[in-house]
Amino acid sequence: MGKINHMMLIAAILGVIYIGFLHVNIQQAIQKEAPVHADYLIVLGAQVRGTVPSLSLQYRINTAAEYLTRNKSTVAIVSGGQGSGEEISEAEAMKRGLLKNGIEESRIIMEDRSTSTYENIKYSKQLIPEGAKKGFLVTNDFHVYRAEKIAASQGLNLQGISAKTPKVVLIKSYVREYLAITKFYGTELLRKIHLLDR
Repeated sequence: MGKINHMMLIAAILGVIYIGFLHVNIQQAIQKEAPVHADYLIVLGAQVRGTVPSLSLQYRINTAAEYLTRNKSTVAIVSGGQGSGEEISEAEAMKRGLLKNGIEESRIIMEDRSTSTYENIKYSKQLIPEGAKKGFLVTNDFHVYRAEKIAASQGLNLQGISAKTPKVVLIKSYVREYLAITKFYGTELLRKIHLLDR
């Protein structure tokens, strides 16, 4: 019994160290300052309730609108499909939000097929304006690190611009993100092993 308890203690310590490692990486991604005059932003989708953006998505819209207002030559790719309980796509909700903030429709590109962060990047990549070089991601702070890593796995060097996370979902969001990052690590490891075996 003592050996089992000892192993459980080691596993718990390793688990705490791993969560700490993830949290540090997330916080470091949040701390970065976004340089001015990006060619484009990819604004990642989040839940829409009917036609109303969730608070998480509204914070992303607000952050993107602030950047676009200050940087008049930047265009926005709003990325997100239509899920269960959503009467419009997440991209449409973001477009409407940006228009309300005075962003010209000509500066908004819609990507409304994606159902995950991976697809957000994959489909938005196809819509990046020709000749555009400097781009950024806009998402909630807890999500920036994984979004940057997913972009990098698809050949895009994109820094994140972080919107705040609603306090009411803060703990749940971070717990889910730890699991999502772990899944991403595993998927990437399997992909690299598969490439080595070819």
